[in-house]
Amino acid sequence: MKIYKTDIKNLLAKNAMVLRIISLVIVFILHSLFFTLHSYAQTAIVEAEIDSVQMVVGEQTGYRISATVKPGQSVIFPQWKPQQMLTPGVEVVERPKIDTIDANDGFIKVTQHLVLTAFEDSLYYIPKQNVRIDGKVLQTKNLALKVLTIDVDTLHPNQYFGPKDVQENPFMWKEWMRLLVFAVIAVLLYVLCWLAYIRLKSDKPFQFKVKIIKKIPPHQKALNSIQALKEGNISSEMSPEVSQKAYYTQLTDAIRVYIQERFGFNAMEMTTAEIIARLKQEEDDDKLRELVNLFETADLVKFAKYTVGMSENDRNLVSAIDFINTTKQENAPTYERIEPTITKQQRQTMHIRLSLKWAIAIMIILATAMVVFVCWQLYDIRA
Repeated sequence: MKIYKTDIKNLLAKNAMVLRIISLVIVFILHSLFFTLHSYAQTAIVEAEIDSVQMVVGEQTGYRISATVKPGQSVIFPQWKPQQMLTPGVEVVERPKIDTIDANDGFIKVTQHLVLTAFEDSLYYIPKQNVRIDGKVLQTKNLALKVLTIDVDTLHPNQYFGPKDVQENPFMWKEWMRLLVFAVIAVLLYVLCWLAYIRLKSDKPFQFKVKIIKKIPPHQKALNSIQALKEGNISSEMSPEVSQKAYYTQLTDAIRVYIQERFGFNAMEMTTAEIIARLKQEEDDDKLRELVNLFETADLVKFAKYTVGMSENDRNLVSAIDFINTTKQENAPTYERIEPTITKQQRQTMHIRLSLKWAIAIMIILATAMVVFVCWQLYDIRA
């Protein structure tokens, strides 16, 4: 027996180091498990709250299940449907709503909102609710809900009044005054529109017509005038009805009209020297040399009673035709646009008519908008 005890002691002494290592491992495992549970408890908290622990039959109260977690953690609440029983006798009224708010220390609070009701008086036990956070289930605390009934005095039923018939509301002018004012204003605007329309119809608008006429080029007019003068002088002999003075007057007038229309200055009111000086700014001297001789001869005939021979008359006539042909404008427009002139009074009348048209359009829009508003208000009242 002594030998057996001695063997056990020796065995224990030899394995003391092994037992110590095993004990340290067990302590480390327990410490790690405790630390994990403690840290998880700090990172996830679930709660259940109820707005009122006592209510009357048929009333509603709010019930909230919240979870305080770190951002990124998964939170799954119990799923509820309308008219589903949270607990026997307590009914979920509508589909739950979930919101998220920021909490302290970098946490967020996710809350599920429910609306509860009950229709029997009793003390209801609301059990714990399971909330799954990152796959782990946490439970809320238990709650209670007291539902009370309404006391009815059955001994004195006369104090309760039965249903009433629908009563007609009294007519009040102040409730209809705005619609009445809008309706009157709309009628007045329509009347003004009618009067303005009659005013427009009574005054006929001005009709301005633009005329497009065929335009004879300046050189063609001058050549036609010279041809008519030439036909009046048969065989270069002066007729008794036309003197040399009249002949040169008609010839120079035809050239002056041509110069005025071709070059754009008033040659009919200018002297020969002024015409030549002005032409030298646009034409060379070679083209004007024969024209200068023509005008000088015409001035002598008209003012100095100078007599010209038949050969010189022909030469001056040819000089005039050559000047026209050498200075005529090619590709001249063959049509002329003639626009009528508008007087100051006509402009004022046109402005008044335009203002009336704009006024009629604006009044019609305003009146129609008021009528639509009044009709919409009446329809809303009837509805």
